[in-house]
Amino acid sequence: MFQHSELFVVSKLLVENCTAYLNFLLHCYLHPLPKLKLDNLWLILVNLWFNSHSKAEQIMKLLLIESGGKIKKLKQILGSEWTVKATMGHVVELAESGENSLGFTLNTERNRIDCNYVPRGTRGKQILKELREAVKAASVVVLATDADREGETIAWHLVQQLKLKNPQRAVYTEITEKAVRQAISHTRSIDMNLVAAGRCRSVADKLVGFMGSPLLWKLGNGAKSMGRVQSAALHILCQREREIQAFVPQDYWSVYVDYAEGFRAYYAATAVSPDVKEKGADTSDDATDPKEKQVESVRVLSQNQADQLVAQAQSNPHHVVRVDATTTTRRPPAPFMTSSLQQAAGSRLKYGSEKTMKLAQSLYESGHITYMRTDSVTLSEDFCLDTRQWLLNHDPQNVPERVATQKSSSGAQEAHEAIRPTHVNNTPDSCLTDKNKRG
Repeated sequence: MFQHSELFVVSKLLVENCTAYLNFLLHCYLHPLPKLKLDNLWLILVNLWFNSHSKAEQIMKLLLIESGGKIKKLKQILGSEWTVKATMGHVVELAESGENSLGFTLNTERNRIDCNYVPRGTRGKQILKELREAVKAASVVVLATDADREGETIAWHLVQQLKLKNPQRAVYTEITEKAVRQAISHTRSIDMNLVAAGRCRSVADKLVGFMGSPLLWKLGNGAKSMGRVQSAALHILCQREREIQAFVPQDYWSVYVDYAEGFRAYYAATAVSPDVKEKGADTSDDATDPKEKQVESVRVLSQNQADQLVAQAQSNPHHVVRVDATTTTRRPPAPFMTSSLQQAAGSRLKYGSEKTMKLAQSLYESGHITYMRTDSVTLSEDFCLDTRQWLLNHDPQNVPERVATQKSSSGAQEAHEAIRPTHVNNTPDSCLTDKNKRG
């Protein structure tokens, strides 16, 4: 049998795994061996025994995500049986090889593009190394990158780089316990249409950048690179600027009267057809909402005529000759999508789009709002029911008979729902309180 001191030293190697430790003691009791001197060879044998007997106990579920900011929240939701690791964005990129260092070749025979991907710098190599080690120790691997084109592409790259068989893809648009657990219990396969769109974007980025940037350098104006989106946007701006420069401005006056009773009357002229008035009142521009009707008088084209009209209005009594009463309905504003959120934050809070999206990202990762990159204005049925119940409890007089629906633009992808609080009871005060508790 072993000496007590020797058994104690050996047991220290196994203290991190209670089950393996107890199995080791039982093994020593049932299979006594001659007394051995505790040397390096014996330590190696013990470690080999430990590794072979503890592999069955190392059952770990691995969740792979993009942003490290979500790890803490997801660990709180999933518990200790799950390990959560982040890719920190893309882990691979197109290599700077091949013709014009594009990293891809056009295969005309098969009508396809063959891409050559390499780890994204030193950080990409390190992250892939860590993820490979984590995958080896995991019994289940779930890909939970963001629910968009880029997230799907990253998930596909992980499948390729980590050699995952039968990959499980989980998609959620809010970091809540219900949403996350439901996504993990209803995994799907990789959406190759989204992957193709993501790979096409990266190819277009490099094609425009590597082939177009040298043209800019020849201009000698300090421009360094040409972008896929920026180039198209600049073209639109140049077109609009040419229209502005070609525009011939015309001065005009708007004549109206403000009454003490609190309303305003506009000069509408006499014997003027509605078509002429509508044409005269056309003052739409880029700074106004085209859905909002701009109200003003018939345009008066000279200062002298405007002064004459004002003098007539001041020297003659005014009478109400007709009252037209109409009932109008106003639809509630559409829920936020990415563009409208940025516009509202800019006009109300004077935030730039970068600051707005940084704050929205933080709220999303903390589980307070749904995914912040969306072009959809639809809301989930569960959230609508919760909101209706909240109104019944707090404002029963203003509960609508039915839920108002909004139409998205014709080109909207609607991959996600609109930006909204994850819970109807989420208020600024509750979010600040939750942040203080975590801090």
